[in-house]
Amino acid sequence: CCFLWQPCSFNELDPENTGFIAVENFTSLVEHHELQLDPSKLDMLLALVQSNEEGQVCYQELIELMSSKRSSSFRRAIANGRRTLQREILLDETGLGLYKRFVRYVAYEILPCETDRRWYFHQNRLCPPPVFIAVVTIVQIIVFMCYGIMLNKWVLQTYQPDFMKSPLVYHPGHRAQVWRFFSYMFMHVGLEQLGFNALLQLMIGVPLEMVHGILRISLLYMAGVLAGSLTVSITDMRAPVVGGSGGVYALCSAHLANVVMNWAGMRCPYKLLRMILALVCMSSEVGRAVWLRFSPPLPSSGPQPSFMAHLSGAVVGISMGLLILRSYEESLQKQCSWWVIIFSFITFLLFAIFWNIFAYELLGVQIPAPP
Repeated sequence: CCFLWQPCSFNELDPENTGFIAVENFTSLVEHHELQLDPSKLDMLLALVQSNEEGQVCYQELIELMSSKRSSSFRRAIANGRRTLQREILLDETGLGLYKRFVRYVAYEILPCETDRRWYFHQNRLCPPPVFIAVVTIVQIIVFMCYGIMLNKWVLQTYQPDFMKSPLVYHPGHRAQVWRFFSYMFMHVGLEQLGFNALLQLMIGVPLEMVHGILRISLLYMAGVLAGSLTVSITDMRAPVVGGSGGVYALCSAHLANVVMNWAGMRCPYKLLRMILALVCMSSEVGRAVWLRFSPPLPSSGPQPSFMAHLSGAVVGISMGLLILRSYEESLQKQCSWWVIIFSFITFLLFAIFWNIFAYELLGVQIPAPP
């Protein structure tokens, strides 16, 4: 396929340097040249040609295809020519190894379009591996084990006064220590919260990272974490925050919203039952967090952790996360809605910084003494 990148070859395809390739020239080249392409790319090249009504193919879109990048205009061209693709669907392919069967499973779990599923299946590589969610989960488990042994308490650790002395916990009295707005995701109330978060991270986060890449999924997760602590500092000003629920709910709400909006195209088995179970589990976790915040008598260490991080994480997932999941292999920077979301998030971030600097003193909020 390297011939497509050579200027002399491009001059043969586009002798007038218009930036477009005549369909006749391109079709002849595809049919007579021995292209070293995977079957999915070759099918999409032919679909791109056959779906074009103006008799020409944009050279830049061809470059994006060869480099495994797809613009929205290219995606529309492929969608228009999808009926010309003759390959069998992935479910009919046989003789696959264990890893390829898992990749096919992930494709049907995450992607709503058969063309996208075939594209992901044939171009998937283990480099880079989906390590972000796995590393975060492992660190969370190690930190919990260390504090469980130190405090000799595995459930409702926040009732232990020494728990709040951790330099990782977000506490309003320590909000000048900026790292706490992120590091609280490594601390958990108890085994029940850690188990719930770790299970969802691995079941939903790892497949999402395999499909959409470490950069996009880590951005979404960390945006949910940061939005969680900042929202608590604005709406529940006396409360601390622990747990990775902001990031977890960003991933889960984005995935569930994507499934609902592409319900007909999603081919994951028992999707309605799984959707109901996911909503019940997420609602139960929010209910547990609300109960913990208000119901128990307040211990000497002060208020219990807030539940607002769950809700703000879900908002991040439905806004930023849904756009990321709907833009598989597309450039986010070229989409106006992406910049609207980024501008909104930065505006919220600046407002939260201003609030944390001035509002506590102006409103006379009585913050519990930091441990």
